[in-house]
Parts: sequence; structure tokens; C-alpha cells
Amino acid sequence: MKNNLLSIGCILSIIFAFGQDKDITTNLYDTYEQYQEATIGKRRIKYSDIQPLISQYAKNPKFIVQKVGESIEGRNLSLISIGSGNINVFLWSQMHGNEPTATQAIFDILNFLDGQTFAEEKKEILSHLTLHFLPMLNPDGAEVYQRRNALGIDINRDALRLQSPEGKTLKKVRDSLNADFGFNLHDQSTYYNAEFTNKPATISYLATAYNYEKDMNDVRANAMKVIVYMNNIIQKYAPGQVGRYSDDFEPRAFGDNIAKWGTSLILIESGGYTNDIEKQEIRKLNYVSIISALHTIANGSYNEESVEDYEKIPQNDRKLFDLKIENVTYELLGKEYLLDLGIYRLEVDNENHNDFYYSSRIMDQGDLSTFYGYETLNAKGYKVKVGKVFPKIFPSIKGISKLDITSLLKLGYAYLKVANISLEEVSSKVPLHIVSTDFKQPKLYLEVGINPTFFLEKDGELAYAVINGFLIDLNSEKSSFKNAMIIRERN
Repeated sequence: MKNNLLSIGCILSIIFAFGQDKDITTNLYDTYEQYQEATIGKRRIKYSDIQPLISQYAKNPKFIVQKVGESIEGRNLSLISIGSGNINVFLWSQMHGNEPTATQAIFDILNFLDGQTFAEEKKEILSHLTLHFLPMLNPDGAEVYQRRNALGIDINRDALRLQSPEGKTLKKVRDSLNADFGFNLHDQSTYYNAEFTNKPATISYLATAYNYEKDMNDVRANAMKVIVYMNNIIQKYAPGQVGRYSDDFEPRAFGDNIAKWGTSLILIESGGYTNDIEKQEIRKLNYVSIISALHTIANGSYNEESVEDYEKIPQNDRKLFDLKIENVTYELLGKEYLLDLGIYRLEVDNENHNDFYYSSRIMDQGDLSTFYGYETLNAKGYKVKVGKVFPKIFPSIKGISKLDITSLLKLGYAYLKVANISLEEVSSKVPLHIVSTDFKQPKLYLEVGINPTFFLEKDGELAYAVINGFLIDLNSEKSSFKNAMIIRERN
């Protein structure tokens, strides 16, 4: 009878823990704006943006802030710790300088841990866990918004040779903590999708393998269970938008080695989400799912998740375009062909690496029936038509401000000649390319690598414009247009 009572007690404890986890997840999502760190609202954050925040936590008695290393260019690497539990959890972000989504989420999480609400949940987390955050491992790369560090190497391929001071710091901290759990936080391309679906892989997970055989031990199994738990959370807010990263063993990578060294390693990749250019919804999902994961680690309820469910998460695939145009008719040398076009809107940083503009490209064409688009147009019955150059020359870009742009697009114009184009002007805010006075009428020739600018005609009427890869409905003016190009060189 006593054993039966104990069993019932254990079951009730698990049920209670799951109920708590569900409640904390919902409440975290609903109250997120209270804790979002407003000073870092765009992706291109730099070392100088987070230093005031780190300084605040250094003065806060709840936290311990330590300098644990320096980057190649001498920027401090800071570790922010809180909690008194026996389970050490190490979270690091921005190992790649152009992957800042989780860095922003870390400061949201720190705000949460410093806040007044969720007192019981935070007590449970901080009494069982000691949390250690290294929010920006590659500040030199962040400064110029690039993946690699100042040495030009990928820190995530430096776990064996340890030539980078950033890599040495990461290993030193992991070893000094002998961390039970590690959260390796990254961004991935927005062009990844959940396999066999048109849904972006908004979040992708990986419980890294620690050898080529991809063997299973308790360390890796625990990571898988936490990932299954987190996947269930993300499905509530981004259903079908979770992927599973390839677990092929990479002997040079930190994640694989950290798993080999005995830390349950949870890799999180922040991908794409429709109409979330700055990844702020994905930042929120990181916040909700990571805090919920810490809660389930603290109360142990993750142990009830099934390792087999980890394998049920769809694999990552890379089959997304920003714009996919299907079944369009394209005339070449007197014959008509049916094509699909896959278009990327590629980001180009400005000089200070704090903002960007788009320079789009056709990335593939032909039969793209196995690919998908964030935006898709079935152009069956439509013909591709060349964009024309407006005959008038304008003295400056200011001179085009009073033009009826919609009317020009409906007449098939895609280019405006301007006599004096300032070097400070790098893109056009209106959906027409700004070109130099010697620019010539382009030929209609579609190929991979060109800027996608053309019109779609049906029954003799222009119905759509594609300007720098942005689709514009000429009848409704519906568009996600961001910018056109400035073309200075002779065509």
C-alpha cells in the first residue's frame, strides 16, 4: 500500500509540474512586452549596445558579472550568472557575429529574472539551477555584422585547435562550470523550411552527436528530451514551423565537443518567420521557450518526454524563396517556355553595418515544383515583359518626388534616369530603379544571378511589376516593397 501511495504521489507531482509548465509558457508569452529589452530592437546590435545593460547587471546584487576573456580586438567577454542551484546551465549566443536573435532574448530573460512577477517559478528555477549567460561571444564579428571573427575564422570550427581567444574562453567557461546543460544559440538562414512543407523553420533544434556513430547516452538523451519539450511549446505559436538540424558529427565544432565533454547540448537556430524581418517574433519565441526549458530542467519534468519524439521533428530543408513565381511564360528566340522563378531578397549592409537595403537575385529557374515561397504567385497565362526606361532625365532624385509612380508602373516603366546621383544614395525608396544618364534599355533575358526586374502581362494588360524582386499588384497596389536599386555604372 505504501508503494502504491508513493506511486500515486509521483504521478500527481508530474501532473502538477506539467500544469505549471503549461501555465508559465502561456503567461510568459502574454506578458513578454513587460520584459522585452527595448534598447536593442533591431538585429544589427553591437558591443556598445549591450555594455550599458551588462553594467546595470554588474551593479545588481542578484547577479554576478565577470570578465572571462577578450576578443581579438580587445572587447570584453562577460559572463552574467544568477541562481544558487546545483545544476549549472550555460547559455551563450552570437558565436557568429551576424546571429543576434538570441542575444536580444538573453537580455529579455535577464529582465525577467530581475522582475517582480513569476515569483514562484523563478524561485524554483533559481533554487535548483545556477544560470550563466555569455551573451555575445564574437563582438568583433558583431561590429561588422559578419559570421567570422577578426581572425577570419569560424569560432564554431575552433574547438580542437583553439586558436581564437573567443574559442579559448568558451572552453574555459564550460570546463570551469562543468555545465550540466548548455544552450548553444544561433541564427540560421531564413530560407530553411520544415521538410516537405512550405513552412519556414522558424526554430530548429539539435541534440548534437558526440561521435561519428551518433551514439546515445544519458547526456544526449537529456538534451533530446528538453528539445521535445521546447518543440511542443513552439508548436503552439508557430505550428509546423520547427525543424531538426542535421546531427552529422563535426569533430571541430564546439557543440559536438561540448556534448562529448559531458554537457547536454541544446542547439537552437532562429530561422525565418513571415513578415518578421527583424526577427522580433522569433526573439519572443526564444524567450518563452528557453525560460520554459529552464523551468522544466529545474523541476525535472523533462524526464517524462520521449526520446523517440525527437526523431519525429521534421528535418531542416532549404527549399524556400522570398518570392516564387510559378508557371510564367517566357519568350526566348521566338519560342515560348514555361518557367518557375525563385527569388532571394539579399541584404546589403550600409557602411556602418547598422542597417541594410535589398539587392535581389534570381537564384533558380526552371521546374521548382519541390520548392516554396514566403510569397508565391501562380503566373499561369502571364508573359514576362521587359521594364522600360522613362525618357525624361531628372536633375536629382528629389525631382522624382512628385511623380505618379503607380501610373508609370502601369505603363511599364521600371527605370528613371537621374543626372546627379549622390554617392550617399545607395537605394531607391520608390519602386523604380534610379539609373545614370547613359543607362540603356535592358534586354529581356532571364538567368540565375540577375536582378529580377520585369513585368507580367496577361491579355495585353500589365498586371504585375517585379521591381528588385518585390511583387507589386498593379490593380490593387498591394506590395511588400522595400527598395529599388541605384545603378550608376554603364549598362
